[in-house]
This record gives sequence, structure tokens and C-alpha cells, in this order.
Amino acid sequence: MSITTEITGAGVRLRAFRPEDLEAVAAGYDDPLCFRFLPPLPSPFTLAHAERFLSEGVTSVFAEGGAVYAIADPGSDEVLGGIGFDKVIPSRGQAEIGYWVASWARHRGVATAAVRALSAHALGTGLARLELLTHWDNPVSQRVALAAGYRREGVRRAAMPGRDGGREDLVAFARLAGDSGEPTPRLLPDLPGGELTDGVVTLRPAGPADTDFIVRLRSLPEVWQTSVPAEPPDPAQVAERCLRAPAQWLAGTRAELVITDVATGAPAGEIALFYEEPPTGQAMIGYSMMPAFRGRGFMTRAAQMVALWAFAETDIARLIAGTLPSNAGSQRVLEKAGFRREAYLRSRLPGPGKTRVDDVQFVLLAEDLLTEGPRLDG
Repeated sequence: MSITTEITGAGVRLRAFRPEDLEAVAAGYDDPLCFRFLPPLPSPFTLAHAERFLSEGVTSVFAEGGAVYAIADPGSDEVLGGIGFDKVIPSRGQAEIGYWVASWARHRGVATAAVRALSAHALGTGLARLELLTHWDNPVSQRVALAAGYRREGVRRAAMPGRDGGREDLVAFARLAGDSGEPTPRLLPDLPGGELTDGVVTLRPAGPADTDFIVRLRSLPEVWQTSVPAEPPDPAQVAERCLRAPAQWLAGTRAELVITDVATGAPAGEIALFYEEPPTGQAMIGYSMMPAFRGRGFMTRAAQMVALWAFAETDIARLIAGTLPSNAGSQRVLEKAGFRREAYLRSRLPGPGKTRVDDVQFVLLAEDLLTEGPRLDG
């Protein structure tokens, strides 16, 4: 690859670090987000650490075939962050890109512009493949990867040493020299305005802050006994799932939402869409509700809002939902939401105590909902 002293991007300029950048580097790295997602970084990060980075760290990266640049404002030359690539494997034409953005420059598209600029240059002058690795709980970086034309490839287990002595999984993205560089399309886009509401209930994306509520909800016997697997929830697993929920949404595998009562703001239940078969346009929904909010039509409203969003904003054409034969309440919810009973699947699911249970399957098609329209009468 050809190493250049300056790369211009949309609203950013990538240039060499200079001695006068010392204080900006120290302040930029001495930040909670940098400490979280860059475990090898000393904490606190002092001027002495910054001086060593500028005098030794940058030189060592270039010596090993990589590159490091300051992300600067093209007008003021203010340091906005840093970016580069290392872990170069010449025989494969491969390297790993990484970056940081200072707290004073966030939420301005700096990272996306810088990653696009460096990626286009590196892949246009010799490299064949760039990898971008992020933590599960860093959806911001995952959005940057997708916006810069990277594709999610999977998860690298225990790829990064953590500050607590353990090891952490990393989500892997890659961009190839032959890729267009255009933003990677998403199977499940963001909700319009960040939530769905009909004035009675609101659906918002689930996240780490919802862990305690979801543990309480899934600990109800009538909930866990109809779940897969049919066993009481492990709080640690629920916490991990909530932590990873934003990343799963970005990956297009599932959209998990908390149902809240508009009148009180209290969480009432949860509903999730699982995009099981993108090639066939088929997805599944699952849901549960706290006892105090049952019988008020909340779940019917939630199911219809999820269906309307899925049919309008994604390529999903067919939604399925299953219930136990004895769960008359759930079947009424689905029927009121426009779903039609389609199949009785014997011994389809694992039940409590290594038993097998039957599954009654309901289906909603896009044309059914659009023809009949929403039915939010409770």
C-alpha cells in the first residue's frame, strides 16, 4: 500500500500527528469510552503516555507496515481523534482498522468520514481486505462500520483481553477492495423517531437498562414455562442478551422491544421480532406481559404496531407466531391482531422437564393487514 502524508475526507483531514498535538491526544484518550473499548490503554492516560505514543507508538506502527493519522478539522486543524490500521498481513493483503474520536468531536459524523476516507485510500492502493472489530456493547462503532461500507461477518470469541483479566468477544466487520464503499443495507432499520406508539402503548428498543425488568417478567412461571427453553431465566444470560440487543438489531437478526404504558410510563411487557428467514421474507414474533397489564389490549396493539412497521419498512412479507394449545389468551391476542390460525404442530417444542409440547401456529401476511387495516379495539 502507498503511504501518504495526508488524506482528505468529508469534513475531515487525516494528517500526521505532531508534537503540538500532545495535550489533545492526552485529553482524547483519557476518556471513559476509550478506557472501555481500548482495554490496553493506561488509565488514567497522562501527558507522559501521550508523549510516548507520539514518539514511539506511531513509529512502531509504521515500522510494522501500518499507518496512523490524526483526524483533524480541515478548517481549524483541531485534533478530533485518531485513526489507523495495523496487524498487517502482507501475504493476505489484510489489515485491521481502528479509530477513536475525542469527546468534543462526537455526534458529528467524524468517525464515519474518517473510516470511509482511510478505507478507500488503503483498499485503493494495495490492501485487499480491512477488518474492523468492535465490542458487542459498542453499537455506535457498529453503525460506523455499516455506514462506511463494512459487512458484518461474525463474532470472534475471546478475542480481546479485558481489564478484569478475562477475555471479551468482538463483532467482526470487513470491507474488501472490490466493495462499493456504499453504506451496507440493513435488514431491520431503526424505528421512525426511535419508537412506535399509538398513544396508548409505546414500543422502544430494549437495552442494558431493561435487565431487571425483563428478569422479573421472564421469571413468572406462566412466562418461562412457555418459553424456549422452558426453564427459569438465568439473570446473567438475560443481562448479556439485553447488552447485545442493539447489536443484534443492527445485525438484522432480531428486534427486541419493551412495551410501556403511555399513561404511567411503566414497562408493561416485551415483544420481539426474530428475522429467521430473510431469503423467504419470513419472521416470527414472541411476547409476554406483566399480569397487571393483561386484558387491556396492550399486546394486541403491540403486535399490530410491530407488524405494520415490519411490513412497511422491511422485506418481511410473512409473520408467524406460535402458542400452546391451552393458551387461549395468546390466541385471542393474535386473532385480534389479524393473524390467522394456520397449523397445529405436534410435539414441536421442548417443554418443562424434558417433555415435548404442541404448537399452534398463526400467520399474518402483509396483504392481510393492509386489506383489513389495524384493529385496535382491545
